[in-house]
This record gives sequence, structure tokens and C-alpha cells, in this order.
Amino acid sequence: MAGRGRGSAGGALAAGAAALLCLAVLLASAPVGAEAGKTYLVGDAAGWTRNVDYKSWLAGKTFYAGDVLVFKYNTAYHDVAWVSKGGYRKCIVSPKGRPPVYRSGYDAITLPRGTHYFICGVPGHCSAGMKLAVTVF
Repeated sequence: MAGRGRGSAGGALAAGAAALLCLAVLLASAPVGAEAGKTYLVGDAAGWTRNVDYKSWLAGKTFYAGDVLVFKYNTAYHDVAWVSKGGYRKCIVSPKGRPPVYRSGYDAITLPRGTHYFICGVPGHCSAGMKLAVTVF
């Protein structure tokens, strides 16, 4: 019976080693999207302000869940509201849905999957182009 006990321990040890090897292979072959998200400064050097073409800024960028958008702006003149599609189209921050409105001047927002809409809630700014629609995979 003593021999069986050692054989069982050896078998368990081999099974554990095989499981670790499988885990190592899975981690090494994980898709790039599983890595930590990329950080994007909205508007690049200009930041979140008027007179920036945010549609052009989006060109060529692909966003994945976990990526971070950083909105950098002057708090005396701007804010960032995460709004619905309707709020984006109509340039309104609806009190009904109470979307998050950021006012720190340096807001880092981690993106989940889906399409997300951001506007400047200061009257006239969104209609002048301070709005961003981001599709996240």
C-alpha cells in the first residue's frame, strides 16, 4: 500500500505540472486585446476644447474595452458629459438619465464595449463640434 501512495502523489504532481504548462501556453498565446488598455489623450496636444475636429482625431484609431480616454481641458470653460445617443445628436445633457458629468480638467475614463458618446455640456460648445462618439470592441 505504501507504493500506491507514492504513485498517487507522483500522478497528482504530474497532473499539476501539466496544468501549469497548459496555463503558461494559454497566457503566452492570449490575444493582444487582453493586455492592459491603451491611453488616448482626446484631441492630442490641443486637448478637449473648441475648434478641434474630433472626427478627424478618431480616424485610424481602434478602441478596445479597457482603453482609457483622457479628457484634458480648462475647467473654467469646459466639462465632459457622457451622454446617450440622443443627447449626442441633440447636444443635451438630460437630467433624467443623469449621465456622468466630469469637471476635473483631467478626466481618465475607462471604456467598456459598445458605442459611447461624450459632449461638452457648456451651452453652444457641443453644437460647435465639441462632441465625440467612440465605438469600442
